[in-house]
Amino acid sequence: MYTVGVCIDEAYFVPALTTLTSLADSQPAGDLKNVGVRVLTADLSRGRAETMATVVARLGFGSFDIAWHPTDRWQVVSCDHISAATYLRFAFTADFVGDDHLIYLDADLLVLGDVAAPLDSLEPARMALVQDELVATVGRGGALPGVVDRWPGFRGRPYFNAGVMWCPTGLLGRLNRSITRIMAAAGQHIHFNDQDALNLWALHGSAVVPAPPAYNRFELDRFEDGAQSRAREGTPVVLHFVGPDKPWQPTCPGTDGVRLYRTYLRQAASLVSRAKDPTAGIRWQ
Repeated sequence: MYTVGVCIDEAYFVPALTTLTSLADSQPAGDLKNVGVRVLTADLSRGRAETMATVVARLGFGSFDIAWHPTDRWQVVSCDHISAATYLRFAFTADFVGDDHLIYLDADLLVLGDVAAPLDSLEPARMALVQDELVATVGRGGALPGVVDRWPGFRGRPYFNAGVMWCPTGLLGRLNRSITRIMAAAGQHIHFNDQDALNLWALHGSAVVPAPPAYNRFELDRFEDGAQSRAREGTPVVLHFVGPDKPWQPTCPGTDGVRLYRTYLRQAASLVSRAKDPTAGIRWQ
């Protein structure tokens, strides 16, 4: 079927397990035995890694593996709440994934439906991404500073969010090499870190195809009166908690989406506790 990839540091240990708990809850139980989980990290302790393996097995996933990679060659250029661990999404390899397809998931989202559906029509040399809800096109907002001045033809092209990626593993090596070149040669155009780098890669090629908006729907009620959020059609398959306000933080507003998140957070925290990890405490309201 596919393998799920997440990239985390110590701070995102329980949130990542919350995402995986929601994924397990949203899939038919028999399907999970064919789904693997792969984790890339720079600083997760060996004890936490063992706990994560135990929880992933109890959730019903078919396999688990973790690898440690340094992140010191990547610099976070904006947003205090972002970790350099997000760049590790470009370090997945076909051998490590061990499947034909990788579905990368950020560790601040919930999976509420069949996240694999975009793979059905994905060609071998194409990656699927969802267009960003807040910065929908190149030339808007703070994304990709200076890009439309250097390449005017890119203005108005789709700008994609990197929170979910559907990628054939045969594309991973080329992606890694391309992103490495982009970071070295075009770092002045990077503001939203790995997401801007990924979009520069997409703009200079034809390897990205759009996935439906429901597969990376932002939880916006925390930032506004909710009118825009309610006006969007359909039920989200993936609910993404973008921005610095995260639903596991006690100060995060208690919207419907946040309350749903905390239900899964409690389940994940309980699984961690049963796996005998006393250092994984997390507060919620």
